[in-house]
Amino acid sequence: MVADNASEASGVPKQSADQAAQASLDQLFGADEGGQGGKGSEYDLQITGGDLTFGEDLTSEGISLEGLQDELEHFQGQEVVANILGQGSELRELARDVEDKLRQVELESIQDYIRESDNLVSLHTQIRDCDGILAHMEALLSGFQADLGAISSEIKSLQEQSLSMGVKLKNRKSAEAKLARFVEDVVVPPDLIQGIVDAEVSDAYLAYLTTLNRKLHFAATDPTARTAAALKDVEPELERLRIRAVAKSREFLLNKFLALKKPKTNIQILQQSVLLKYKYMGAFLREHGREVYPEIVATYSDTMNKVLSAQFRTYIGQLEKLQLDIVSKNDLIGVDDSRIANIFSRKTDALKNRSAVFALGDRANVLKEVDAPAIIPHIAEASHAKYPYEALFRSLHKLLMDTATSEYLFCMEFFGEEAVFDAIFAGVFAVIDESFEKVLPVCYDAVGLLLMIRITNQHQLVMSRRRVPCLDSYLDKVNLLVWPRFKAVFDLHLASVKNANVRALWEDDVHAHYVARRYAEFASAMAQLTTEGGDQQLEHNLERLRTALDDLLGKLARNFPRPKQQAIFLINNYDVVLAVLKEHGSEGGRTLASFEELLASAITIFVEEELREHFGPLIAFVKTRAVSADPDAPAAAGGAGTPGGSSSSGGASAAPISVAELEPLFKDFAARWKTAIESMHKDVITYFSNFVMGMEILRNALTQLLLYYTRLLDCLKRPGGGGTSLGKDVVSIPSIMYEIKKYSRTF
Repeated sequence: MVADNASEASGVPKQSADQAAQASLDQLFGADEGGQGGKGSEYDLQITGGDLTFGEDLTSEGISLEGLQDELEHFQGQEVVANILGQGSELRELARDVEDKLRQVELESIQDYIRESDNLVSLHTQIRDCDGILAHMEALLSGFQADLGAISSEIKSLQEQSLSMGVKLKNRKSAEAKLARFVEDVVVPPDLIQGIVDAEVSDAYLAYLTTLNRKLHFAATDPTARTAAALKDVEPELERLRIRAVAKSREFLLNKFLALKKPKTNIQILQQSVLLKYKYMGAFLREHGREVYPEIVATYSDTMNKVLSAQFRTYIGQLEKLQLDIVSKNDLIGVDDSRIANIFSRKTDALKNRSAVFALGDRANVLKEVDAPAIIPHIAEASHAKYPYEALFRSLHKLLMDTATSEYLFCMEFFGEEAVFDAIFAGVFAVIDESFEKVLPVCYDAVGLLLMIRITNQHQLVMSRRRVPCLDSYLDKVNLLVWPRFKAVFDLHLASVKNANVRALWEDDVHAHYVARRYAEFASAMAQLTTEGGDQQLEHNLERLRTALDDLLGKLARNFPRPKQQAIFLINNYDVVLAVLKEHGSEGGRTLASFEELLASAITIFVEEELREHFGPLIAFVKTRAVSADPDAPAAAGGAGTPGGSSSSGGASAAPISVAELEPLFKDFAARWKTAIESMHKDVITYFSNFVMGMEILRNALTQLLLYYTRLLDCLKRPGGGGTSLGKDVVSIPSIMYEIKKYSRTF
């Protein structure tokens, strides 16, 4: 009974110990054919649920042997199965032993159950108590779960309420801020009224204007304010404050503008220290005082126009007293110098500056000082300084640039529009134009005019670097005024050379003519002033002037009776022109190359004439008889370079040269050659003022003489020349070379 209770308590089906043991044996061993355990001739193994058991007798019904072979192969590695299969006939004894052991184990197990029955009852009781406790806890947890669900719903509701309250708070704050701004912009505080009406104009007054401007702008542009009843209450007060502020600002600015008219007022200091300080008044009047703003602009423009026009008119008048007269309408390249000397005979200062009429000289320094401070008239007058017109031109435009730059920047900052500057400087430009109308028509200084053009170009660059475009159109207009006048004066110089009176200009002197020197200085000045971005038209005119001068020099040279004098005259003039051009850095130009070719041609002519004068028979013989009798010469020799165009008649060879023909030539040369060379040396020193050029010409002449004499010596070597009989009269080449070297050492 106890065992049964224990079995029930453990949940095990109630059965006897024998039945349990038998069931275990039935699982391990199968029944025999006769139904008795342990009997039968054949036994099998069966695997069920992973346990190894002996199957029933193979002849029993309902026993399936399907898969037996696979199970045996699967379990053949186990030790128990291997031992059983290996014993063979001992299986029955083994089965009995196993059955006995199982029964013994079953009995022992039953005794263990009996001994532990009290513990099992106690365990059963405890398990039922635990089940009750767990059921109670389950009920509690179910209640907690229901409570948590209710709390979650409440939390969700609170979150929604919190979000709604946050949105309401944000909206209220936004409305509060807008309302605060609206109230601040609409309300007119007493201190603002007192400041606008009673306060003096100062820095604090500008703050009041700023506040009033904000309120006026709000009242005029805010759509909410236009429909608010509060605005209707304060709008009349705002209008009265606007009128009062406009009136005070107008009065203040007009008084400051009128102060600009006072003598000795520093306009720039007043603008920078006072007017720009209160520039907000101008902006306030431009926006809220449109009825008076045009008056403010017109008053300032008119005031500054008159002040600056008067100042520039005075300054121009003072500069006129400092002008140095250099050039007159007769100061042209091709004009007779005697006429100019008579005109200036009573003007000592003008005669002192005659060197600057055509030459650039120190006048080029004005380009290096293009941005230097303007001339101060009273200081210059106290030092008795005089200036050419281009220096006064530079000073005037330097003052104009500085004044215009300052005024333009002020107008753009104070008024914000360029039209104010244009209205102010219209009078200044008119004053300067009036001065130009007086000066330019009577200005014949081509160098000064070209300097003025270069100065204007430099001033344009200065204004460009300042990034102030206010004078662009004016400086362009100045160029358009000066360029035509310069070209007109240049044409006068060109016409003076082309139409020069040769009879009046001619002087019986082979040295360089003053017209050539004038041209050289003038051409050099033009070249120096056009080095940067030269003008094609000017270069073309310079070429025309060079051609005209060459023609004039040719006409003057033809007045000399002898070709030698003509050549000397041309050489001296060409040499002067080249020297002046090279002195002022005009090398490499087309003009320089042209004069070098002309000089070389004139030197060739002089050398031939000089040699013909001393060795005429020898040169004539070499050019005619020696060439015609030369068996190696062409059929028609002579011609070119032969005096009188004499030459041997073509085709037939001339008679051989005889001793009688050569003897007087060699004797004459031996008797006079040293004296002739000395005479040529004296002629070169006398005729050519340029010593280096003279020595170069002498060397060319002696070299040419040596060539002629060498060709004469070649005649002695021909058949019938009589070289041996004339040996005593022949001067050796080394002797001539030695004499030539003596003169060559002098240069």
